[in-house]
Amino acid sequence: MDNMLWYHNLNKPFLNPPDWIFAPVWALIYIMMIVSFIIFLKSGGGNKSGAAILFMSQLVLNLIWSPVFFGNMNPKGALIVIILLVITLLWTIIAFYKYSKTAAILLIPYFVWVIFAVYLNFEIVRLNMYL
Repeated sequence: MDNMLWYHNLNKPFLNPPDWIFAPVWALIYIMMIVSFIIFLKSGGGNKSGAAILFMSQLVLNLIWSPVFFGNMNPKGALIVIILLVITLLWTIIAFYKYSKTAAILLIPYFVWVIFAVYLNFEIVRLNMYL
């Protein structure tokens, strides 16, 4: 079965945005992530390796979500990934704040979008009886 056909046939929550909205939102989020990371790297402070590892960890989780959800057609597994992403992203924001408030603030729209994505992912699991 075609993965996108599978997705389009899923029951989706009422607040599910139209498909066209995802690309521009993610493009903006990735730009803000890059700017945040650059500001973080240029900021003063001590050893930044822990915060940098957190940033890379959340990025890996972000990149893993799509193959799990769409590639494996596994909304339940993707829900686990995205919950781990929320936790790691929150830790990243807290860690960045210690070095640069601006770098941390730039990640907040991303955090809000991912929280919304958790809702969407959870509802897809629930509405399609993956629980």
